[in-house]
Parts: sequence; C-alpha cells; structure tokens
Amino acid sequence: MSDWSTEKLHADYAQSLRVDRLLYDSETDHQRLRVFENPTFGRVLTLDDVVQTTEGDNAIYHEMLTHVPILAHGAAQRVCIVGGGDGGMAREVLKHAGVTHVTMVEIDAGVVEFSRQYLPALSQGAFDDPRLDLVIADGADFMRNTPGGYDVIIVDSTDPVGPGEVLFTDTFYGHAKRALAPDGILVTQNGVPFLQPDELSNTMRAFTALFADATCYLATIPTYAGGPMAFGWGSDSDARATPLDVLQGRFQAAGLDPFYYTPEVHKAAFALPGYVRRLLR
Repeated sequence: MSDWSTEKLHADYAQSLRVDRLLYDSETDHQRLRVFENPTFGRVLTLDDVVQTTEGDNAIYHEMLTHVPILAHGAAQRVCIVGGGDGGMAREVLKHAGVTHVTMVEIDAGVVEFSRQYLPALSQGAFDDPRLDLVIADGADFMRNTPGGYDVIIVDSTDPVGPGEVLFTDTFYGHAKRALAPDGILVTQNGVPFLQPDELSNTMRAFTALFADATCYLATIPTYAGGPMAFGWGSDSDARATPLDVLQGRFQAAGLDPFYYTPEVHKAAFALPGYVRRLLR
C-alpha cells in the first residue's frame, strides 16, 4: 500500500499526493526536502511537505514566468532569477537565444545540488550553460547590493514563510525595481489568490506605488492547488500591451515548443476574474 504526502499549507484546505517511491528525505540548514515518485506527476519535490515542483506540471509555472516577460519585452538580454534552485526557471530562460546573461540567486546550495541529482529533468543541463552565473546568496541581500541592469527579473520564491518571507516585502521590491534596466519587467510568484489573497494584494500594493504598469496574470498549475495561481507584473514600459501578432512573430522566431505557453494564452492570462481584480485595488 502506498503512502500519501499531505500538504497543509492552508488552514482549511489540504491536498495529498500518492508516494509511490520515496527517493530522498533530508533536512538542510534551512528546510526539510523530500523527493518522491507519483504515478501522475512523476518526481515531486516537497519543502516542509509543501509541493514545490513536479516533473509533470512544472512547465506551466516555469514557462509562464519566463516566456511572458521575455517575449513581451522583445529584446531581453540580461535576466535575473531569484530562487529557482531546481533549475527549471533557468532552463526556460536559456531557451531564448537573445538572452546573453542569466544571474540566478539561490539561498540554499543544497537545493541546487540535490536537484541536479534527483530532478535532472527540471534543469535539463541549464546549470552547465556558460550564460548562467549561479550565486549562492540571500536574494534580498543580493538585490540590495547588485548594480542591476536587468531587462527581466523573475522572483521564483517559496511561500512567504521562513527564508522566503523577505522576498515579499516593499523594501525588496523597491530594490528589485532599481535593479531593472529602462523598460525592464519584474515578475513574481504570488500564490493562489482564492486561498492566499493577502499574498497578492500586498505585492500589488507595493507594485502600484513603484510601477507605471502594475497588475498580475494567471495560470492553472494542478499541484499549486486551490484555483489559478497569480504572477505579479511590474514595469514602467507598455510591454504588456504588445499586440498578439508581434508576440506571435517573436514566439516563432524564438523557436519555442512549450508545453503550455502560447501567445494567445499570454494575452488571455491578463484577463482577470472579479475576485482577483478586487485584490488589485
């Protein structure tokens, strides 16, 4: 009989995944990491029993946090990823030939090491790409001190508890804005707004004060359960208004073959249901 891994991130709602085979179970200095196999989702990474990523549905999350800002920008060369120790975000960014430099800032070297060993399907060699500069550091400290000049900054954070908490503060977002090049775009992971409304509204309050264009967009990722997930969007450019035909041209030129992303999905992701729109006010 299989065991079940139960995530109790929310007070009134839980999700369980069948553990077919436990591959890894260890506590690092910062957190408890587990990797197990599930018949539907493949290998699953949990952090303190909360699902971080799976082989089965990670592409939705990673494609929507990378291709949306990069293709909307149209000329992104320098990208910064905060978090993303599993390498999935870097994998998608590096599919863009026009990107010449990626700085990836991960607080926990242990996450990178075991992801390379136990979740190689996520990074797919991204850690060996010469364009990638892996920095083991606290994301908030890095953002405070970086000279910046990034066209796109992607905050691939955990939930706002423990080490990830500092990546949801007004101060961090202010430093991130300063690290953007002109017309740069900041995108963030902002949880599932039906169950985590404060996570989105707090970020949107900060973004509205910082950016000429502050909003969010949505994607449905099965293991980030409880409704669609929100991604914060902040920019002083009009990149969000990039017409569909221009996105289609850039998409074709990039030669991408995504699991989830299409230029049409890109445009539609910014159409927000009422309960999400109200959180932006």
